[in-house]
Amino acid sequence: MDSRDLLTDLAQRPLQELDHFWDSLDASRLNEHPAGHPNSIAWLVWHTGREIDVQVADASGSDQVWTRGWSDRFDLGVGDDDLGLGHTEEQARAIIVDSKDLLRRYLAAVTDESVDYLGGLTPDDLSEVIDDNWDPPVTRGVRLISVYADALQHIGQAAYVAGTKG
Repeated sequence: MDSRDLLTDLAQRPLQELDHFWDSLDASRLNEHPAGHPNSIAWLVWHTGREIDVQVADASGSDQVWTRGWSDRFDLGVGDDDLGLGHTEEQARAIIVDSKDLLRRYLAAVTDESVDYLGGLTPDDLSEVIDDNWDPPVTRGVRLISVYADALQHIGQAAYVAGTKG
């Protein structure tokens, strides 16, 4: 198995993990804030999709999936570059999504875009330094691993919240 195959597998994991609990989740719980936490399941899943979308679009030089009609479908009142990073409690609580299906379809579209992008990468592409603001500088491969690792953490948080009593 080569590194591109491994990254493709990793890119598919957030959606696969979501599917382990998604069908059993009551849609009325999407926007709850257990223990007063500002991040709801809806926010966590939306943010997961957004973080992958923004960073893969940046790495590939393509448009975000979000800006291809998804922003309008969600109508969250956030800018097209907003991915939830650094949201205040008030901003996080303002992310309200009533459709489980819409959330899952967005993450699926982002996953498909990621898999398509990864399929065209070469070993040299993965070794290319794309951010020299760090020591050591960050390669495309390392950035992509970081994106999907973070996404998996957020899906895990959503799974935990989904498994608690409302």
